[in-house]
Amino acid sequence: MKPIVRIEGKSGSIVLVGQFDFNVHKDFRAASQELLENSAISHIEVDFEQVPYLDSSALGMLLLLKERAGAAGKDLALVNCRDTVRQVLEIACFTKLFTIR
Repeated sequence: MKPIVRIEGKSGSIVLVGQFDFNVHKDFRAASQELLENSAISHIEVDFEQVPYLDSSALGMLLLLKERAGAAGKDLALVNCRDTVRQVLEIACFTKLFTIR
């Protein structure tokens, strides 16, 4: 899976397709960096609509993105989570750390 970056106005999104696991970390970091370095972007979304599975390394990547987005003064939201993905996020207590829509 290679994350797709979309920019629309002041919002940027990282669209994930397929399993979100350690094999994606370099591409996810590059996509994240592109949005974090763009001064026109004030809001970042990670779109999980096409993600059937995520593992603990994906949770770590999300935490790192949250930290970096906060340092850059950008909002972050996780969107379009399938039930299986939402369950993992709930078990990890990410519902308390992230905006999930």
